[in-house]
Amino acid sequence: MEVLREKVEEEEAAEREEAAERAERAEKMERMTKPAEVSKEETILTQDELQDLEKRLASIEIPIPAEYSFINKALIDVNKLPPSYTTNSPKEEHLLQVADNFSRQYSHLCPDRVPLFLHPLNECNVPKFVSTTLRPTLMPYPELYNWDSCAQFVSDFLTMVPLLDPLKPPTYLYSSTTVLKCQKGNCFDFSTLLCSMLIGSGYDAYCVNGYGSLDLCLMDLRREVCPLTLKAKEAVKKKEKAVPKKYTIKPPRDLTSRFEQEQEDKRLQGIKDLEEKRLREEEERLLEEEKAKPDPLHGLRVHCWVLVLSGKREVPESFFIDPLTARSYSTKDNHFLGIESLWNHKNYWINMQDCWNCCKDLVFDLGDPVRWEYMLLGTDKPHLSLTEEDEEGLDDDDDIDDLGKEEEDKSFDMPPSWVAQIEITPEEFETRCPNGKKVIQYKRAQLEKWAPYLNNNGLVCRLTIYEDLQCTKVLEIKEWYQNREDMLELKHIFKTTGLQVDYFKPGHPQALRVHSYKSMLPEMDRIMEFYEMIRVDGLIKREETPMTMTECYQGRSDFLSYRHINFGPRIKKLTQNSAESNPRPMVKITERFFRNPAKPADEDVAERIFLILEERIQLRYHCRDDYITASKREFLRRTEVDSKGNKIIMTPDMCISFEVEPMEHTKKLLYQYETMIHLKNEEKLSRHQAWESELEVLEILKLREEEEEAHTLTISIYDTKRNEKSKEYREAMERVLHEEHLRQVEAQLDYLAPFLAQLPPGEKLTRWQAVRLKDECLSDFKQRLIDKANLIQARFEKETQELQKKQQWYQENQVTLTPEDEDLYLSYCSQAMFRIRILEQRLNRHKELAPLKYLALEEKLYKDPRLVDFVKVFV
Repeated sequence: MEVLREKVEEEEAAEREEAAERAERAEKMERMTKPAEVSKEETILTQDELQDLEKRLASIEIPIPAEYSFINKALIDVNKLPPSYTTNSPKEEHLLQVADNFSRQYSHLCPDRVPLFLHPLNECNVPKFVSTTLRPTLMPYPELYNWDSCAQFVSDFLTMVPLLDPLKPPTYLYSSTTVLKCQKGNCFDFSTLLCSMLIGSGYDAYCVNGYGSLDLCLMDLRREVCPLTLKAKEAVKKKEKAVPKKYTIKPPRDLTSRFEQEQEDKRLQGIKDLEEKRLREEEERLLEEEKAKPDPLHGLRVHCWVLVLSGKREVPESFFIDPLTARSYSTKDNHFLGIESLWNHKNYWINMQDCWNCCKDLVFDLGDPVRWEYMLLGTDKPHLSLTEEDEEGLDDDDDIDDLGKEEEDKSFDMPPSWVAQIEITPEEFETRCPNGKKVIQYKRAQLEKWAPYLNNNGLVCRLTIYEDLQCTKVLEIKEWYQNREDMLELKHIFKTTGLQVDYFKPGHPQALRVHSYKSMLPEMDRIMEFYEMIRVDGLIKREETPMTMTECYQGRSDFLSYRHINFGPRIKKLTQNSAESNPRPMVKITERFFRNPAKPADEDVAERIFLILEERIQLRYHCRDDYITASKREFLRRTEVDSKGNKIIMTPDMCISFEVEPMEHTKKLLYQYETMIHLKNEEKLSRHQAWESELEVLEILKLREEEEEAHTLTISIYDTKRNEKSKEYREAMERVLHEEHLRQVEAQLDYLAPFLAQLPPGEKLTRWQAVRLKDECLSDFKQRLIDKANLIQARFEKETQELQKKQQWYQENQVTLTPEDEDLYLSYCSQAMFRIRILEQRLNRHKELAPLKYLALEEKLYKDPRLVDFVKVFV
């Protein structure tokens, strides 16, 4: 009773204040409307003041809070929409009456709650129930079968329009077909389209009318981390503890001073504490900058999103989808502050639970009438989740039958949707974003999206990462590409270091997979990774510095796995200094090999080093099983002849070897000599392969420069709108079919019809009239052949004159022309010559076929049944 008394007192006080304000306004109007009580001078002065006041008021623009429409009348004509948009069926009218009755009962039982969002107006100003605005549709694109791809498409395809009044739901709720054509909408339009697509894909989805945070309602992601910047968490492998051995050597005694160690630890700890304090203060400062300002309308901003319940499509747990950003949230997320109601294409539910703790404590069991009040009593409503005890209490079949009969009597099926079939054309699905571009601002990041083929270089997405919150200092740039002929997929640029990493899809001419570099100049720091299954030589990685080159191999028949080349300073020459004509001298070549199981370990080389300047070759063989050392050999490579021309014989001092088992076998001088000769040949081959690798690097760099300048895009042969060859072929086929159709029509033409129309109807032909008709028909056909020849000749002369004028213009302005103008001139000349040749061929063909056509017509006239008797007798 005290609460009611307080409410009554508050209402009376509000009424008294309104009455006082009305009285003050009335007094002001009376003062302004009494000109007879003032003098003439005062009257003139008052008029001047009024004129000045009118000018001032006219200069002030007051925003009028009126409902606005984002419908583009150039795209959508409301008068041409289907009848379901402009009128309501009897069942829909009945549903609106049921909804009004339900709304009145709800307002009476819950006077403190806001009015329900039941039947807003559509684009034709016709009230439609929100459930009938949903049109479940399964899109014909496999990419739109899952919820994440559907949400991303809706978020990219539409442009968000904020609610006119952030405290109330919109007055209008347009159909999804209109929203798709305009590519604009508020959160309710977004949710309606997304929910229709999800229900069509088999999800248990609902539109939710509730309250959200400021960032959620305004689609503000400046305090959210971009999903593309999140790195997948790597599984941390636990280090296995080594099993302590029974017999171990005791470590030597530690003779360091403990006092000095403690003092050093204290000093290091102090430095560490200061650094942690500085980092903590810096983190607190950044958190203070990132902290959002308090929202005066917190908890009152109306928002609409999508709820997906668990069960269907193997959804393990219920979750929310924000259609504006396509992000999924838990039902306990702090961005969602409350729920008023939700609906799908079959029913409408009101939330009867308290939202004091946002949506964290809400139970989404729509079959529970205590927590959720439904509007329509249908047989398809969700069932209450019962425990085992409750299920045991429902064994009475009679009660269930009686309940079913009552529900059948009171049930009302939802009318079908009034919205037309939702269709997305392949062009719209490919374009995605409005006008093909969309920009999203995240926390320290900016994401830009483009439609395929919109940019000449194939750029479809760019992520710019900044260091500060104001987004002024760029740290990294990631660019994604599609349909590139060079198979470039991703370009990662580090602005602080200048490093650039290019990622390629399979299919590059040089089998490139990753190219990391700072400059495209040769003999600079770079790393190239290749697709090993594509290259014949098995190269998978090449790392280059100004003085070294390292290559890694896999799957080679000679078991080579690693090659490292050390270069010396280049010798200066008088000729032009280029990498091809003056290569870098090789100082050292190191090669490593995998284990060859066909050879013994003592004869299978694991590593060989060619010391070119020192004329030495070092070999290290693979280690035997259960051995800790491996055999080694070192050859002193000398010239085959001495200074006097005598042939040098292999001596024992030219090979220094270490054998793991020297008693097993001893290598003789002949074996060592043959090995050294083989190594000399291998050294020449390795040096040649290293030189080829240098040339290949130059070739790849040249190819990459050409690809970056051209950035040609690949076009599918089935894309007839962009593929010029397919387009020309289609046009040629259409032209052939058109000509064939004209020939068929021409064959069916009655050449005598225009001339027979000159005679009186029903009159029989005389011999003189038949001969005159034949002569007139032939002369008319002859004249048409001559006119056609003259027309082709005139076009031929016109094209020739225009080409001559263009050539003369080129001769006069050749010196001042730019390369672009020259390309345009050459293109024009090529097209003009093509047209001239075609006209010449047509004229020659016409001259050849004209007599034949004339004779063919004359023969037809002789054989015409209407003239055959008279013409033969005359002849």
